[in-house]
Amino acid sequence: MKKLNIDKLNSLNAEIIATASEVLKIEADSIMNLIGRLDGNFQKAVDYLYNIKGKVILTGMGKSGIIAKKISSTLASTGTPSFFMHPAEASHGDLGMVSSDDAIIALSNSGYTKELLSILPGIKLIGAGIISFCGNKNSPLFELSDYYFDVSVDKEACPYNIAPTASTAAQLAIGDALAMCLLKKRNFLEEDFARLHPGGSIGKKFLKVKDIMHKGDDIPLVKETSMINETVMEMTSKRLGLTGVVDSHGNLKGIIVDGDLRRAIISKQDVWQKTAKEIMTSNPKVILSEALLSTALKKMEDLKITSLFAIELQDNMKPVGVIHIHDIIKAGITSY
Repeated sequence: MKKLNIDKLNSLNAEIIATASEVLKIEADSIMNLIGRLDGNFQKAVDYLYNIKGKVILTGMGKSGIIAKKISSTLASTGTPSFFMHPAEASHGDLGMVSSDDAIIALSNSGYTKELLSILPGIKLIGAGIISFCGNKNSPLFELSDYYFDVSVDKEACPYNIAPTASTAAQLAIGDALAMCLLKKRNFLEEDFARLHPGGSIGKKFLKVKDIMHKGDDIPLVKETSMINETVMEMTSKRLGLTGVVDSHGNLKGIIVDGDLRRAIISKQDVWQKTAKEIMTSNPKVILSEALLSTALKKMEDLKITSLFAIELQDNMKPVGVIHIHDIIKAGITSY
């Protein structure tokens, strides 16, 4: 009996793997079949979207709507302003979001989705262009489209050929292809991608000193002629454990850290009669405000220091900010 149960379990496991493999093969074949359909019409659609003044609006019902949301998100994050519009809501007023400067990408496998077809005449009147991802060339959606792409599939991965599986995979794939063509056409770089993803790991990779540095009135600064009591008050109020020392022209001449104060006191000299210039460390290390945080972190670790004053130009020593190693770590940068 035990052997029979094991055999049955092995048979079920084999069936699961076989089913999953078949689904992946069907969907992969459906996507590969799209390559042969790439033609001048697709190129025209890319050029049209590249040149519009407005936004790219994705729309679709049901599973196609979900895919439309994903394509819209991909476009928006790769340099093409885009949003999703629900076709049913559009027929009840949301069509007001569409302008003649916009382009509509409509998704429907059948091409007969009534909620979608009901808003197309209104979109035509507004003057927005219509691009369709459709699986039926003989449908009203194809007829009403200015540009179209055939995303038909031989069969769905569903054993009953009902649940949208291969068809939605094809829609998503051609949407990704469209987004990546626009990305390249716009010369959208990794730095641009990071700018639109400030909360992610990619965004952190491209954070600059100027993005998180203390600036303006938050920069601890005293004049060379400032007495030590003024210096201590500045360091205490700014709470960074340091202060920069500037000359009468505002150029950074030195830096005083907590350790400098301690050493001055331990030396048993009358420290309170001294000026900032007399106890500062001259020629402080600086970094350009445009430098990456990872660069600042490496410089601090190489020099075994915990802070850097930021400047805008290499030959201009007027400080525009100050950054502490704790600021960098707090921003999520722990390596370079």
